[in-house]
Amino acid sequence: MSSRFPATFRQFGVATRALAVFTLGLGVIYPLAMTGAAQALFPGNANGSVIQVDGKDVASDLIGQDYSKDPSLFRTRPSAVEYDAAGSAASQYGPNNEELRKLIAERRAAVAKLEGADPSQVPPDALTAGGSGLDPHISPAYAELQVARVARERGLTPAEVRQLVKENTRGRTLGFLGEPRVNVVTLNAELAAQR
Repeated sequence: MSSRFPATFRQFGVATRALAVFTLGLGVIYPLAMTGAAQALFPGNANGSVIQVDGKDVASDLIGQDYSKDPSLFRTRPSAVEYDAAGSAASQYGPNNEELRKLIAERRAAVAKLEGADPSQVPPDALTAGGSGLDPHISPAYAELQVARVARERGLTPAEVRQLVKENTRGRTLGFLGEPRVNVVTLNAELAAQR
């Protein structure tokens, strides 16, 4: 047994050194290097993409918010998690789910009534929640549907509101991925800053 004792200590020593190296390398050096690179290359994203209005942090342009209580602001997609970032998830309802069909019908009627539009004109993203339940983007079609209401409530012309929508519209990522989208959080921050 005494001949195995030193080998056990050697293995313990190797394991301890490996643990120290990996802890230092992967637990300290790598995270610091990635944080430094993110701060240098993408400082806005690395710091949460924070939006300020009148010098005050009001939102992140990555997380949708509930604007349904203020008719003078654009609305985001419905949220499956009531805009709670701690519970980010989709509803998991399939297309044949009766509860989802009922929600879609209710949302279609509510949006059509609010915007004074025919229910057939309500775009799909006004009816269904995003995959995270926190999507800050809507389609240009949904933004256009809301222009008249926002202009009326804010005392602006539809052309002025359309210009703000245009400024907050992003095209396809890399020119071919996804669809054009309007960031409602940044758009509403610009509207709030105008007062």
